Amino acid sequence: MTDNPQVYDIIIIGGGPAGLTAAIALAETGARTALLARRAPYADNRTTALLGASTDLLERLDVWRRCADTATALKTMRLVDDTGRLIRAPEVRFSAEEIGREQFGFNIGNRALVAALEERAGELSVLARLDDEAASIQPDEAAVAVQTRQGQSLSARLVVGADGRNSLSRAAAGIEVTSRDLGQSALTFNITHTRPHKNISTEFHTEHGPCVFVPLSGLKSSVVWVCQPKEAARLNALGDDELSLAVERQSHSILGRVQVEPGRHVFPLAIERPHQFAKARIALVGEAAHVLPPIGAQGLNMGLRDAADIAEIVGQAIARGEDPGAAQVLSRYQAARRPDVSSRTWAIDIANRSLLSDFVGMQSLRAAGLHMIGSIGPLRRLAMREGLAPSWRRST
Repeated sequence: MTDNPQVYDIIIIGGGPAGLTAAIALAETGARTALLARRAPYADNRTTALLGASTDLLERLDVWRRCADTATALKTMRLVDDTGRLIRAPEVRFSAEEIGREQFGFNIGNRALVAALEERAGELSVLARLDDEAASIQPDEAAVAVQTRQGQSLSARLVVGADGRNSLSRAAAGIEVTSRDLGQSALTFNITHTRPHKNISTEFHTEHGPCVFVPLSGLKSSVVWVCQPKEAARLNALGDDELSLAVERQSHSILGRVQVEPGRHVFPLAIERPHQFAKARIALVGEAAHVLPPIGAQGLNMGLRDAADIAEIVGQAIARGEDPGAAQVLSRYQAARRPDVSSRTWAIDIANRSLLSDFVGMQSLRAAGLHMIGSIGPLRRLAMREGLAPSWRRST
């Protein structure tokens, strides 16, 4: 191990999209910044629907132009009650044009997004890129000591933990987590189809969760099929032709003939909420700070807002001569993130619970709520704007 630690203002631990975005944004504040993460190509074909505020942030960080040509605009969002229950919600359509936008956002392959972020990060001379992993993280009153698996000693006044659901950073800060298994799994894959998607994202609500078809370039879409774990395992075990037929049936053939592409992933769904977003010179972003089911495209979009907020708060602190890891700085981050994360978590949890509920009263309330959103213009437009970004953020 090295005896003399490399000293930084900030170390970001974790190299996923949220961690890379935080590293770029923090480096642009002028802080001495290091990104500690294995440099590896993104390994799968999953995609992310980036909503308007997220692409705006990536444009400001000079990232979006590097991957925009691989992204597909999302102009209409369609919700279809496919539960087959006696009480069903009416179909609801949200159009970006109704709120004066060309699109709500873009669907993009995670591989292309991560490559664009890595390219931009590599251009920043003030950002040290350490191709390694954290072995231990030890905060104290003045700094955080980090030992890497390859034996490097690092030190920083602030650590940003972007190291996922099993966050070592979060554990080092002593932040407890409330976790609830949803008893659902998501099967993800991409498809080709014979009919154009017309930039419409369609979400079929079934008794066991949503099945979402999100446009990709050309005659392609990405699919997120939420169902019971045993059903997800059964679907995943099907051959390509069998799964293609199952997908076509689930989509009610709105996309014509369907063919599943190689590359499938199954993961269990949970809601995880840390009791704090920052403590002991450690701030959390991305899935270290919140885990949600893939409903409403909120997960990574919230992670990018985490990155934007920690960069803004730290940049202001450094400009005032403050210690970026001081308790008062971390309290500002806590105050900035709690309303956003709490409100989104609550809304997604309620939406999921109401869909799964066998209680007729709950089904009636859900149907009535969706009917109101679909038929009352001001309420529908409010829902669209709030879905893109919290209203209090747009005023800042």
